[in-house]
Amino acid sequence: MSSLRQKIILGYTAFAILLIGLSALYVLESRVIEKQVQAGASISEFFDVALEIRRFEKNYFLYHQDGDLEENRAFVARAKHLIDDNRQVFEQLSTEPKLTQLRRSLDSYDQGMSSYAQANSTGEARAIRELGLAIVNDAQALAAAERSALQRNLERQRALTLTTLVGLLGLLALAAAVVSGGIVRPLKEMERRMELVAAGSKDRLSMTAKDREIEALTRAFNHVLDEISLRQQQQLIQADRLASLGRLISGVAHEVNNPLSNISSSAQILLEDGEASAPEWRREMLGQIDSETVRAQRIVRSLLDYAREREFRRQPVALKAAIEETLPFLRNELPAQVAVRIDIPADLTLPADKPRLQQVFLNLLKNAAEALDSGGEILISARLREAGEAACARGQEQGASAPETVEIDVRDTGQGIPPEILGHIFEPFYTTKEASHGSGLGLFIVREIVEEHGGCISAESACGQYTVFHIRLPRPAGEFQEQA
Repeated sequence: MSSLRQKIILGYTAFAILLIGLSALYVLESRVIEKQVQAGASISEFFDVALEIRRFEKNYFLYHQDGDLEENRAFVARAKHLIDDNRQVFEQLSTEPKLTQLRRSLDSYDQGMSSYAQANSTGEARAIRELGLAIVNDAQALAAAERSALQRNLERQRALTLTTLVGLLGLLALAAAVVSGGIVRPLKEMERRMELVAAGSKDRLSMTAKDREIEALTRAFNHVLDEISLRQQQQLIQADRLASLGRLISGVAHEVNNPLSNISSSAQILLEDGEASAPEWRREMLGQIDSETVRAQRIVRSLLDYAREREFRRQPVALKAAIEETLPFLRNELPAQVAVRIDIPADLTLPADKPRLQQVFLNLLKNAAEALDSGGEILISARLREAGEAACARGQEQGASAPETVEIDVRDTGQGIPPEILGHIFEPFYTTKEASHGSGLGLFIVREIVEEHGGCISAESACGQYTVFHIRLPRPAGEFQEQA
C-alpha cells in the first residue's frame, strides 16, 4: 500500500529538482543577458566616440585649432581600441569583412586628418567628411543591431518566464488534484462525519483509502467512535439507574420511616419514665432503639449501594435475602392486587456483585408489575443445577468451567409478549412504552449485568398467559457450598 509520506517526499524531491533546473536555466539566461548588456555598452561607447570624432572634425575645419585636432585623433584612437579589444562582440553584430573595412576606414580617416592638417586641402576635407559620415553610419548600424539582439534576448527571456509560469501553474494544479483526492477529500469526509457524530450519529466511517495514513486515521476514528458509544452507553445505563432510584425513593421512604418512628417512640418513653423505670426495661428499650437504627442504616446502605457507580466485586450473596431486600424498593411500583412469591432455599448462595444482582431483580420485577396492571402473581424461583443440565445458549467465558449453575426464573401471569417483540427485548433503547414511561434500557442492563457475572438470560412468553425470564449464573466448586 502506498504512503502519503512517500508521496510527499517524492513530490518535494521532484519540486527540488525542478527548482534547481529552473534556477540553472535562469542563471545561464542571466549570463547571456549580462554579456549582451556589456556588449551593448561597448557598442554604445563606439557610437558615442564616432559622434565625438565628427564633432571635433567640424570644429577643426571651422576654427583650425590644434586642440580640436588632438581631441579628434584621440577619439579615433579610442575607436580603434574598442574594435580591437571587443572584436568578438563586434563580430556577433556584424560580419568580418565589414569590421575589417570599418577598421581600415578609421585608419584612412586618421591619415586623412593628418594630411589635411599639413596641406589644408579642400578636396581632402570633403573626402574626410564622407569617410567620417560612413564611420558614423557603420557605428549606428552596429548600435541598431545590438539593440535588436538585446530585444530578442529579452523576448526569449519573457517567453521562458511565461512558459515556466504556465508549467508551474500546471504542476500546482496537478499537485492540488492529488492532495485534494488523497488528503483533503478524506479529511473533509471525516470532518463531516464528526459533525454528524456531534449531532448524535453512531455510524462508523467506511472509506476505501489507498494510503496507509488515511487508513490508520480511519481506524482511529472508528475506534474513538466505538469508545464514545461505549461511554455514552455506560452513562445512559447509570442515568437509567439513577432515574429508577428516584422513582424508588418514595417507596423506600416508608421503610425508613418505620424504624425512625420506633426509635422516636422508644426515646420519648425513656424520657418520660426516666430513672423511675426498671433497669431491665430501659435496656430493652435501648436495645430496640439500637436494632431499629441498624435497620435504618441497612436500608440507607442498600440505596447507596444501588446508586453508587463502583467497581465490579464478587462476594457471597444469599439469593433469597437479596431479593427480599429488593422488594421494599418496589413498594410504590407493585399494585395491591399483585402477589409476589419467593421459592428459593434460604441457604442458596452464589458469588455475585450484590447491588448489581439486585438491579437485575428490580428491573425484572418492575416489568412484571407493569404487565400485571389488573392483578396476578409474580413467582421468583431458584435451584442449583449441574452445569451440563442448564447450559447457556451461548457460552460465557467466565462460567464455562464452573461445575454448578444457579438457575433463576422470574415468572408473571401477565399479558405476555408478542413473538415479533420477544426477539428484540434485550436490545438497547427498544421499548413499546411511551417515552415518559421507559427508555428501553432496563432489559439491556439486565443482560449486561448477567453476562458480567458470566451467565446468560433468555425469555419465553405466551400471549395472555405468562412471561418467564430464565437466568443462569455459574457457581464455582468448593467456594460457596449450601449451608446446612
